[in-house]
Amino acid sequence: MDKKTVGIVFGGVSSEHDISCISAKSIIKNIDLNKYNIVLIGITKNGKWYIFNDDVELLPEDKWLNSRSLVPAFISPDASVGGLVTAKGDIIKLDVVFPVLHGKNGEDGTIQGLFQLAQIPFVGCDATSSGVCMDKAVANAVADAFGIPQAKWFAINQYNYIRKGDEILDEAIERLGFPIFVKPANAGSSVGISKAHNKEELRQAMAVAFKEDKKAVLEEFIDGFEVECAVLGNNEPIAGEVGQIIAAAEFYDFDAKYNNPQSETVIPARIDEAKREEVKAQALKAYKALGCEGMSRCDFFVTNDGRVLLNEINTIPGQTAISMYPKLMEAVGISYQSLIDRLIDLALERGGRI
Repeated sequence: MDKKTVGIVFGGVSSEHDISCISAKSIIKNIDLNKYNIVLIGITKNGKWYIFNDDVELLPEDKWLNSRSLVPAFISPDASVGGLVTAKGDIIKLDVVFPVLHGKNGEDGTIQGLFQLAQIPFVGCDATSSGVCMDKAVANAVADAFGIPQAKWFAINQYNYIRKGDEILDEAIERLGFPIFVKPANAGSSVGISKAHNKEELRQAMAVAFKEDKKAVLEEFIDGFEVECAVLGNNEPIAGEVGQIIAAAEFYDFDAKYNNPQSETVIPARIDEAKREEVKAQALKAYKALGCEGMSRCDFFVTNDGRVLLNEINTIPGQTAISMYPKLMEAVGISYQSLIDRLIDLALERGGRI
């Protein structure tokens, strides 16, 4: 059997750069090397691209940057190239690319657009659906249009906030009440999220959000808990198991997710089977409504009165040892290695022309 050459892209110019490197390590350790030739492509926090050909244990904490194996190279947008061009002008053909990039410049459609120009098949959502899902304000508007239940929300861009200040905050407070969650519209892994209990805290939360993005999304407080559902597929997607987040902090922010060992994930979620099936059905509906392909993790709130509300969709969910997506698929009988195979097959099925 001819091996496929898979380019695994990691790192990136993102607040989630370090998580991406850990995710890439997990994928490399679980991919079937009897089926695939691997080319590792690292992007630094400053946006420099390198081929990395060394021990994957060097990926965490950016130790890979000290490797003598590094060769400057980048994916060419020229479709006739079909892969990487090194600094010396050598070409390395790629059959498929697996982007393991979380957050900005990796999950927002930017690099997917490059793959599409290059006409190289790639794992995950295309540029359009990636951009839509990444922008919480746009995703919320699409969900509203498709009748997918979610929390009440209000979007504020930085320009209007500077012009209107308290006037626009008062409008948000009137619509949402306190407490209010404030999120950057375009960020992942719960980066830049704050919970505001009063107007002064809301001002502070806006400043935190605007450090990450020029647009913020404000949402009403939901009295309930968070669950997550993995979805896999192109035209006929399937839902994995539903898992539950038990945050060590007041809410599941970046620190609670990755740094606090008291945060807990429960699979399956501690809700009855009928409610889990409802979550799965809503996950598939949201996945299709936002044009997702390949994979996504769909996050929901289950309120104390039993409502299922969409929170967000992550188009390149974490793949670390503690990440939910592979665990949720494993819970329905799809091993990590099989999951990687299926994701690559889905990319090849769609092809390079989108």
